[in-house]
Amino acid sequence: MARPYWSGQIQISLVSFGVKLFPATEAKSEIRFHQLSRKTGERVKHQKVSGDEGPVEKTDIVKGYEYRKGEYIQIEPEEIEQLRIPSRHTLEVTQFVDQGELDPEFFEKPYFVVPENDVQAEAFAVVRRALQETKKMALGKIAFGGREHLVGVAAPEDDTQAGMMAYVMRYAEELRDPAEYFKEIKKVTVDEDQLSLAKELIKRKAAKFAPEKFKDEYEAALREMVEAKVEHAPIAKDEPAAKSAKVINLMDALRKSVQEDGAPAVKKKGPARAAVAEKGIVLVKPSSAKGHRSRKSA
Repeated sequence: MARPYWSGQIQISLVSFGVKLFPATEAKSEIRFHQLSRKTGERVKHQKVSGDEGPVEKTDIVKGYEYRKGEYIQIEPEEIEQLRIPSRHTLEVTQFVDQGELDPEFFEKPYFVVPENDVQAEAFAVVRRALQETKKMALGKIAFGGREHLVGVAAPEDDTQAGMMAYVMRYAEELRDPAEYFKEIKKVTVDEDQLSLAKELIKRKAAKFAPEKFKDEYEAALREMVEAKVEHAPIAKDEPAAKSAKVINLMDALRKSVQEDGAPAVKKKGPARAAVAEKGIVLVKPSSAKGHRSRKSA
């Protein structure tokens, strides 16, 4: 097993037990690029330099804080390590919240949580079961990576998973105000027929989430390009979307989408309101070529 990213105590009132946190994600990209000189093809090396002494060794570099223009104080690594921060070693739970209460934008990175050793397993299991049955998440803070993070700890619903999950979360001040970006959106009246078709389309495409079905196609295309260059073979290029002067209105686009997904068409009610084309609507038709789609748009 890999080394834990963080080890310490989870403290809930007078209850405390040791845990270890392991990153729950890993980079899967196998394509690695180096920087080369276009002229010589050789790798470009980077050096850290000082204006007075030229190249500086890594061991001679310290952090500096500019307290006045052009004037700095030096901060040694051990001085930072000796900062008195309780959350460096203990996640003190300050409150519990319903899991569904937290919006997705607050979550940043997941970690696996396991007991520190067998002695801690009993308290770990009790707290895990309590979180599971109450559907609550414990909130506290942990200091690592040069800052103090807000962390949520929860128990998976799957009872075959004996561990817990911890999620590094964003602070409220790190999130931009959505009103600043949404305020210019034009307010429109939703047509009930169009809404019915949209809901039917969602219903037809609804399925249980299967994460293994989603792959990084960009990585695959990048590898294909690299292999083609190594073999001096032709490189496949992205095809521009085919354009047409034909304008597709929203009602027709929704109806055709539902029909192509195997559902019967929904009959129009009343006069043909959809005869007036709405600009910007795109009708997507599957192409016979895998991974490509042709589009007709205004």
